[in-house]
Amino acid sequence: MTNQISSSPKSLLFQQQNLLTKSQQLESLQLIFNQIHAGACVTDAEGIITHFNEPYGRFLGVVPSEQIGKHIKDVVENTRMHIVAKTGQAEINASQSIRGENMVVQRIPIKENGKVIAVFGLVIFKNINELSRLAKKLSELESQVKLYQKQLNSMRSTRYSFDSIIGESKPLLRLKKEALQAAVTDLSVLISGESGTGKELFAQSIHNASPRRVQPFVQLNCAAIPKDLLEAELFGYSKGAFTGAKSTGKPGKFELADSGSLFLDEIGDLPLEMQPKLLRALEEKEFERVGGNRLIHSDFRLIAASNQDLEGMVARGEFRADLFYRLNVVALHVPPLRERADDVVCLANYLLQKIACKTSQPPATLTPAAITLLNKHTWPGNVRELKNVIMRTMATLAGDQITPADLPFYLHRDKETKGTGQSSLLKEVVARAEKLAIKDALKMTGYHKIKTAELLGIHRTLLYKKIAKYNISLIPS
Repeated sequence: MTNQISSSPKSLLFQQQNLLTKSQQLESLQLIFNQIHAGACVTDAEGIITHFNEPYGRFLGVVPSEQIGKHIKDVVENTRMHIVAKTGQAEINASQSIRGENMVVQRIPIKENGKVIAVFGLVIFKNINELSRLAKKLSELESQVKLYQKQLNSMRSTRYSFDSIIGESKPLLRLKKEALQAAVTDLSVLISGESGTGKELFAQSIHNASPRRVQPFVQLNCAAIPKDLLEAELFGYSKGAFTGAKSTGKPGKFELADSGSLFLDEIGDLPLEMQPKLLRALEEKEFERVGGNRLIHSDFRLIAASNQDLEGMVARGEFRADLFYRLNVVALHVPPLRERADDVVCLANYLLQKIACKTSQPPATLTPAAITLLNKHTWPGNVRELKNVIMRTMATLAGDQITPADLPFYLHRDKETKGTGQSSLLKEVVARAEKLAIKDALKMTGYHKIKTAELLGIHRTLLYKKIAKYNISLIPS
């Protein structure tokens, strides 16, 4: 008896502490309940309201505490919480008209031992129309992501590596070694050389041998893009930046090259007014889209190429000196084909093998006399001209051996020219070779301009300019 009496105060104290803990828990739960940024309420199994949060009260214009004890039908129009209490079936993301708006609601039965003891209701303060707009926006974004992913996958699949650069001459082997050393760094590279020497091959090879090889290789020919569109191509544009702009905007080359390499071909044709913007993007790795005001960061490695004398352009004020020095960190010069005569026959045999693979025929061979004729030519159009000669020859070759008679006639007239007329003669030969190359490529592709541009290895915009320049007919003769 004494022990029972002495233990009673301890038991009473325990009960009081337990009640205090539960009270604190209830206060915490009520605080959380009121912080839900949606209308929330709880009813018992008969539809009587037991909990009603403050956001729901503000939305309906009622005092939350005064709703406790009322039937849910008397407080919320078009409710089905009392029905869910009877069916025991949850209704998720259902539509309910409240105060003239279609709202998204959740009605969830709360069960104990398989029996419904309460129903939890949640009203999301977003109407159906707004959610439809969000769904449409999400669909647009998903389409954009698919488009960009497709572009990036295409960009990652660079065609060339150092194995693609054919030749055995000392100048070429030395250049390949220098380019391979540059590839492992993250420095800017400027590749110079005459048109047709293979500057793009070196650019792609450097990317493929670099730590960025699995990331995008994005390229842009500065000479092929109209001046007015060049800024949008490089930096992209925001929604509504100009008439005809896509409603979603468009990323530029800098943005697409994030984590990868950006190759700017014919950098000497970049307008002077664009050069400070390019310099800032190179130094800061930050830029804004045309018509935008948000800074975009892009981690890219720049590779540039030019067939012009950029140092001379700097001296004449045609190219910014600060941009030139920023580009010319690693300088690589691709020698013209006339300075690496050992590569002519090697390249010719490689091209013959390549054509044979495409046509599923045995490769043609060069006779010693044909090799002598090829070696005597100065190749002002470089590898591109040699490729054209081989393609033209194969298009009309009857047998499997190439003799001097099978080669283009102008090679037979080729003589070493000295004196002041040499420069103008080279220009004439290059122009003639370009015109013949375009005409032959058009014939081989059935006058399909996109396929012709791909065959010649140039952008189709540049092809259109050359066709207009040389007044080449697009009607099969």
